[in-house]
Amino acid sequence: MSIRKRLSQDESRTVALEAARSLLIESGPQSVTLKAVAARIGRTHANLLHHFGTALGLQKALARHLAGTICATIAEAVVASRSGEASPREVVNLTFDAFDREGGGALASWMLLSGNEDALDPIVDAIHDMVDELHEFDAGTMREATLTLVLIALGDSLMGGSLTQSLGLQRTSARGTALGLLVDAASRAGLSAENQAS
Repeated sequence: MSIRKRLSQDESRTVALEAARSLLIESGPQSVTLKAVAARIGRTHANLLHHFGTALGLQKALARHLAGTICATIAEAVVASRSGEASPREVVNLTFDAFDREGGGALASWMLLSGNEDALDPIVDAIHDMVDELHEFDAGTMREATLTLVLIALGDSLMGGSLTQSLGLQRTSARGTALGLLVDAASRAGLSAENQAS
């Protein structure tokens, strides 16, 4: 006979949110229900109602949780870039991973479908900070680089696998394109600063 570990309220919420995140990434937004999450973690529907109130409460908590975990990953890269340890390739990889592995792409599609696009703001802000740390010149150029990087990473997370396969390209093709654009943007930002200084 197995004894189920008694979790604190915070631990129970975290376990439920991680299960909801897995369901979102595996099966899409329609799969994130109180019933499905309860079944995934071996808890009761009433237990989840206690923590989140409603399905909408669960979804809002999941959006905050995803944004927080994705931003924490990106923040580590910002710290690394400040100490000269991060490269444009790492920034691209972290951004693509944030939308793919970390669930940002699934979150984005879900938020767009439910009309809550502002849930993505913390993620986009964190990516912009990371891009900005690569080069301190020409904020306009780096904002454009952030926009392009986020759009490419988001599109890749949603349909990159099937699209690259149908085009006969490597799965990492979009990352390579994004890296080239980011390096070019940083180069143009540096040249612009040199021209202003001369």
